[in-house]
Amino acid sequence: MKFHGLVLLCVVLAVRLSGAAEPQADFFVAPDGRDDWSGTLAAANPGRTDGPFATLQRARDAVRDLKQSKSTDIVVLLRGGRYQLHNTLVFSLADGGVGETTITYAAYPGETPVLSSGREIGGWQKVSEDLPGLPAVARGKLLVADVSDRFLTLYDEQGLLPRARSAGFIPLRGGSRSRLHCPPGTLKDWANVEDVEIVVRPHHAWIVNVLPLASVDETQQIAHTAIDATYAMNLLHFLKTTDSCWVENTLEGLDQPGEWVLNTQQGKLYRWPRNGSPVFAPTLTELIRVEGQVDKQGPQDTPVRNLCFRGLTFMHGERYQIAANDAGLQHDWDMYDKANALLRLRGTENCRVEQCRFAHSGGGAIRVDLHGQHNTLSGNVIEHMGGAGILLCGYGPGTKDVNGDNLVYNNHIHHIGQIYSHSPGIMVWQSGENRIANNLVHHTPYTAIILSGCMTDFFTRQGRELGRTIRRHEIARLPRNPQLEDVRPYLHTHDNLVEYNEIQHAMELLGDGNAIYIRGAGAGNKIRRNYIHHLVAPMIMQAAIRTDGGQMDTTIAENLIYKCTSQGIILKLNNHCENNIVADIIAPPRGYYLAVREGPMTGAAIKRNIFYSSSDTCTFIDELPPGRGRATEDRRGRQLALSRQADTDHNLYFCAANPQLGEQLLEQQQRAGVDAHSLAVDPRFVDPQNGDFRLRPDSPALQLGFVPLDLSKVGLVDDATAEQTRLETQ
Repeated sequence: MKFHGLVLLCVVLAVRLSGAAEPQADFFVAPDGRDDWSGTLAAANPGRTDGPFATLQRARDAVRDLKQSKSTDIVVLLRGGRYQLHNTLVFSLADGGVGETTITYAAYPGETPVLSSGREIGGWQKVSEDLPGLPAVARGKLLVADVSDRFLTLYDEQGLLPRARSAGFIPLRGGSRSRLHCPPGTLKDWANVEDVEIVVRPHHAWIVNVLPLASVDETQQIAHTAIDATYAMNLLHFLKTTDSCWVENTLEGLDQPGEWVLNTQQGKLYRWPRNGSPVFAPTLTELIRVEGQVDKQGPQDTPVRNLCFRGLTFMHGERYQIAANDAGLQHDWDMYDKANALLRLRGTENCRVEQCRFAHSGGGAIRVDLHGQHNTLSGNVIEHMGGAGILLCGYGPGTKDVNGDNLVYNNHIHHIGQIYSHSPGIMVWQSGENRIANNLVHHTPYTAIILSGCMTDFFTRQGRELGRTIRRHEIARLPRNPQLEDVRPYLHTHDNLVEYNEIQHAMELLGDGNAIYIRGAGAGNKIRRNYIHHLVAPMIMQAAIRTDGGQMDTTIAENLIYKCTSQGIILKLNNHCENNIVADIIAPPRGYYLAVREGPMTGAAIKRNIFYSSSDTCTFIDELPPGRGRATEDRRGRQLALSRQADTDHNLYFCAANPQLGEQLLEQQQRAGVDAHSLAVDPRFVDPQNGDFRLRPDSPALQLGFVPLDLSKVGLVDDATAEQTRLETQ
C-alpha cells in the first residue's frame, strides 16, 4: 500500500518553528488582528498600524495572491483565541499547493486557535409568568431570551446542553415510516408542532432517527413525521419491552438543569441554567470545506492537493437533519455526500489533518467525500460529538473508484454519537486500500469501526438506504436476483488494513452491533492486531468482531479480545479467523467465543486461535446446524454454517474453572473430522486474571504454531513513533 505526498512536512515544520525565538510564517492571523493589515507578526501595542489578519478567510485570499510569485511552501499561523465563523470557509482549487508545494494552516506554537460557529445569546430575563405545561420543579428557575433564528443544539462552557425531553415510551402497533401510534398522553397537538421532534429507534436496535413532527392527532393517538424513519416505527424487533421513543423540545419535558426549549413561533428560548457561563447557538454545520471539482455523474474529478491543517480546534457545529432527498449509507448510519461534519474534504488528494481537536458539536468531525486519495488524518482528538468521528465516503456502487489509499492514524476518538447514537467512531464506505491504524476508540453508543459498502439485495431497491447511492448508469444489466459475483466489481471497500487499534467500552447504548463490523464490502480486507476489551454493556446481539451477511474474503487475525459481552467473533462464509486470542467473553446472555452463522464455509479457516475462559459459563464455538427446530437454510435462504465446513485445526480451548468443557468440545470437533491437532489444555498465559495474555515460554500454544501478540504496538503512539511511521509510509 502506498501513501503519497509530503507526509512529514507539517511535523518537520512545527519542530523547526517551535525551536525558533520568533516563528516564521508567510502570514499570521490573530483574534485582535485586522483584515486590512498585511498579516505580519507585529508587536501588540494600542497604537500599532499593522499586524496579523483577523480572519482565516483573509489569510486564504492572501495565500492565493502569494502563490502567483512564490514557488515554495506557504505557511499561515493562527494565534490562540476564538475565531467565530459566520459562513463555511471553502478552500477550492485555487487554494491547494502547486506541484510538490504544500500550504499549511497551523496553530502558532504553544497556542490554541479555536474555530467556532457559535453565536452567543444574550438578553436573558427571568421567567415570571406561568408557562402552560411547565413541570412544577422548573417553575421559578427558567430564563428566557428573544431569538430570531432556528437552531437544533445549544452549548455552554461544559459542552452540549441537553434539550428538554419526555419520558420514554413504546410505540403501539400500527406505525409506519412516517406514522407513529402513541400511547395516550405522550404527544399533543402543540401550537408550534414543527419545533417538536421525536427521537426513535424504529424497529431495529441499531439505528436512531431524530424526526420533526408534521402533525399530531391526539384523539387517534397518531403522529405524522415530516421525514420518513429508516424503518417502521413500532416495537423493537427483539427488545419489545424497551422504551424506544421520546419527544424533545417541549415545555412539558423541561425538568432538569441545563435543559432548554426553543419556540420559533414566539421567538423565545427557554432554559434552566446549569452554570453561569455564556450560551452559544451554532450557525453552521460545516466550518471548513476543501472542495475540488467533482463530477458526480461523470468519470473525471479535479482534486485540491497539498493542503495541511494542523493544531486547530473545531467546535460548536450544528446538528444535521435528514432531508427528503438524502441517500443513506448502510442502515442510514450516515448520509451520502452530505454536509454534516466540521471539516469536509470533498475532492482532495495529499491533504493532511493532524493534531487537530474536534469537540462539542452536533454532527460529525471529519469526512473525506467522493474523490479522496492519499489523504492523512492523524493525531487528532475527536470527542463529545453528536455524530460520527471520521468517515471515508467514496462514490456509490459503480465503476468510479477514486476514494482510497488514505491513512487514518493515531487518532483518539471518544464520546461520539451523543445525538445520533448509531454514529461510529470510524466508518469506511466505498473506499479501499486505506490503513486504519493505532487509533484509540472508546465510549461509543454503537459500533467503533465499520467497513461497509452495499449488500447484494440493495442493487434492486430504490429506497433511501443504499438504493439512491447506486450509480446505475455505470452498472451492467444484473440478473433479477443478483449474486455477490455479479456486484463485486462495484464494491470498493476492498483491501483495507485495520490494525493496531484499541477499542474499549463500545456498544454502550444500542444493540445488534460490534466493536469492528464489516458487511457489503469487497475482498481483501484485513482486521488484525487489534486489542478489543471491556465491551461490558449488558446487550445481546453484539460481538467484538463481526463479518455480517454475505461478507466474504476477509481475514481476522492476531487480535486480542478480552471481556466483551455476548460474542467474541462472528464468522460467516469463507472468511479466515486465525491466531486470535478470545478471552473471558461476558455471559449471559450468550457467551459465545466464536459464532459461525452463515454457510457454506467452504474456503474458511479457523486456525491457531486460543479460546480461554476463567468461568464455566462459556460456549467456545456456537453453530446453527440443522435440527433443534432449524432447517438447512434460514428464512432468507442462506445455508447454515458448521465449523467442520472450514479448515479448522491447531486451536486451543481451555476453561480454567472447568477444563472438561474444553475437552468435551474438542472431542466433539474431532468426531466431526476437524481440530485433529488442537488441544484442550492451559495455554499458560503470564497473568490472565489481570489481563496479561503474553505466553510463557513453555506454552503449548507455541507448539501449535501460534504467533505471540505484541500489544506494545497497539493503540496511540508517542510523537517519535508517529513520525517514524509517517516516514515509513511516505
